[in-house]
Amino acid sequence: MVLHPEEIRKMSVDERMKQLSELRAELLRIQGSIGMAGTPENPGKIRSIRKSIARILTVNREEELSQERNS
Repeated sequence: MVLHPEEIRKMSVDERMKQLSELRAELLRIQGSIGMAGTPENPGKIRSIRKSIARILTVNREEELSQERNS
């Protein structure tokens, strides 16, 4: 699941937090299956999930910094 920065910025903070927790749970599930089975079903999915998590965290930080500058 690829999330683009524009899509993330359109989400509310609650939606982003929910999406972040879902992505982290999915990553944990995949990493657990790798530990048990040895090879992932789709290795590229791990990378895309990690990038989506990073994008969400980046947008959250950008908004946090912009609020600090405005106050």
